[in-house]
Amino acid sequence: MLTVSLHQIKIIAPHGLYPQEHIIGNTFEVDIDLQLPDALPWPYADYTLINETVTGIFNMPGQLLETFVLNIHSELKKTFPFALKIKVAVRKLKPPMPGEVAYAQVCYEQ
Repeated sequence: MLTVSLHQIKIIAPHGLYPQEHIIGNTFEVDIDLQLPDALPWPYADYTLINETVTGIFNMPGQLLETFVLNIHSELKKTFPFALKIKVAVRKLKPPMPGEVAYAQVCYEQ
């Protein structure tokens, strides 16, 4: 089994539940892990397609990390239907809340 990963894809976008997040934006990081069979339908898994999928999803309106995670997973499954497992993690860095929180994260794996 092969694993193709892109980690810490950084995106700055105006997403979130609170009005100020739509004005000042947030910094997000995305990690993707694709588990693939040893024999691929072509000689490689094009990881630029992974990056394009992630950035494309963040160009659409949205508020919840959960929605972004599920939409990214769904699109990657369409792009890589032969994937054995896809893991998506989306982090919002320094979320707007009291205290010092490094990030909020939502993961989905299937």
